[in-house]
Amino acid sequence: MNELTNKLTSDVPLDLLRSRIRDVPDFPKPGIVFKDITPLLNDPKAFRAVIRTLAKETESLGIDRVVAIESRGFIFGSALAYELGTGLSIVRKPKKLPFRTTKIDYALEYGSDTLEMHVDSLDSRDRVLIVDDVLATGGTARATAQLVELMGAKVQALAFLLELSFLHGREKLKGYSVRSVLEY
Repeated sequence: MNELTNKLTSDVPLDLLRSRIRDVPDFPKPGIVFKDITPLLNDPKAFRAVIRTLAKETESLGIDRVVAIESRGFIFGSALAYELGTGLSIVRKPKKLPFRTTKIDYALEYGSDTLEMHVDSLDSRDRVLIVDDVLATGGTARATAQLVELMGAKVQALAFLLELSFLHGREKLKGYSVRSVLEY
């Protein structure tokens, strides 16, 4: 298992965190069980435990910048950047950022997508932690890592609240250090 089972920096057990993840059947379409993180966000003790856990797990990496993936990654990325004392950069879908951008196109199972960052978001000396809420198939996370590298920065690790291991997203991230707090 990849869970950070012995890395919690508070007295909050993983069972409590797991109890704050709500299953929503048939959302957004029939056959999918959506992992709803809003109960965890509503619980200050659980949310703080997640941020402190991820900070503790990554503080030794010498992170200069947290890169958060749209949109729930912004929640965890901003809190984690604050906790680590780093800058925060964001990755968004096309035409959402107001300044000049660098972009990457990437393949999905059925089609393609694009991610963008401001051209001045990263410096070639930056050591980056990429953050999102869920690691599912790994496509968006891999594209984000490639975008960070395209901008000349170094990906130190990727961190997630949840990892849906049955979707094998970690396989698309071979060569990168991956951390997740909870695994399903």
